Amino acid sequence: MRDSYLPYGRQMIDEGDIEAVVKVLRSDYLTTGPAVAAFEKKVADYVGAAYAVAFSNGTAALHGACFAAGIGHGDEVITTPMTFAASANCVLYQGGTVVFADINPKTYNIDSVEIEKNISSKTKAIIPVAFTGQPADLERIHELARKHDLVVIEDAAHAIGASYKGKKIGSLSDMTMFSFHPVKHVTSGEGGMIVTNKKEYYEKLIQFRSHGITRDPDLLQENHGPWFYEMQFLGYNYRMTDIQAALGCSQMDKLEAFVARRKEIVAAYNQAFEPMAQIITPYQQSDSDSSWHLYIIKLNTLELTAGRKEIFDELQKQNIGVNVHYIPVHTLPYYQELGYQKGSMPHAEKLYEEIISLPLFPSMTEQDIIDVITAVRSVVKKVAK
Repeated sequence: MRDSYLPYGRQMIDEGDIEAVVKVLRSDYLTTGPAVAAFEKKVADYVGAAYAVAFSNGTAALHGACFAAGIGHGDEVITTPMTFAASANCVLYQGGTVVFADINPKTYNIDSVEIEKNISSKTKAIIPVAFTGQPADLERIHELARKHDLVVIEDAAHAIGASYKGKKIGSLSDMTMFSFHPVKHVTSGEGGMIVTNKKEYYEKLIQFRSHGITRDPDLLQENHGPWFYEMQFLGYNYRMTDIQAALGCSQMDKLEAFVARRKEIVAAYNQAFEPMAQIITPYQQSDSDSSWHLYIIKLNTLELTAGRKEIFDELQKQNIGVNVHYIPVHTLPYYQELGYQKGSMPHAEKLYEEIISLPLFPSMTEQDIIDVITAVRSVVKKVAK
């Protein structure tokens, strides 16, 4: 057993990152200033988007995207139940109604067939999630969006650095959200960003994150002078600081290396676990390139005498910081109070009962990888039929 606890995810900070933050601390700007603009440009350039707007966190960014898309009372938005709650909550913040569509049991992503079944005259948008870093079926989702005049807001919190049919995630959908939480590919401490190719969305997002206030002379209804500003709608204080952005900029320089290391760890896991009948390793789509935020094993219950909890608990005892991603959103107490029913998303609910997320982050050592593989093999073999 390991002497120290190995978490499922962890940031990787070096001296360059620290120096970047210290430089801002010694500058004239601590809140939204030149570092935020630089971070936005760096992300937009990397993914091939025309515009980027930084937010205080990924949830705030999704809220901004729902506002920019015009989602409001009476509007329905289709998303996956197999995600963090923010992917659905952002719709509720705008007064919209969340419609869940079940997942494809092979890819774990939202099933485009289920999306089509759930489109109605009230549908305003689709929020596909690149679960674990693997893009959803974007070609079909975009076809459905064009046919029904829907907005596609891609939740790519797991997927910066991923690509779909040769194009970077962030260049394809109407709006795409990235998260910079410490367990993600690159971090700004907390932070999120929306990238888009539509100026209309960009202008709304910029204003939304700052109370609905603008100083842009072209947008003002009146102009009393250089000091003048107007609050034109009810926005929020969702701004990112220059401190966060400086860290994000520095981290972006290492993104490709971080993704490459994640892929090396995934390859080692696949080699170790694919021969085991008790474990189903993640499906990898041929038309996309995952950036591997999470590595999820699915337990083949037909080959085991113990359940997921027993295996999970034993791995934790061995200091392997496994986790479960995610509890299907529609089964959470708040969503149950709204009237969503357990049993309505059978594929997502079944998957939840069978999965465990293994540690995956760039600073893992070769010994860390060996420790995870050794622990998983020993625990699973103990309960194998």
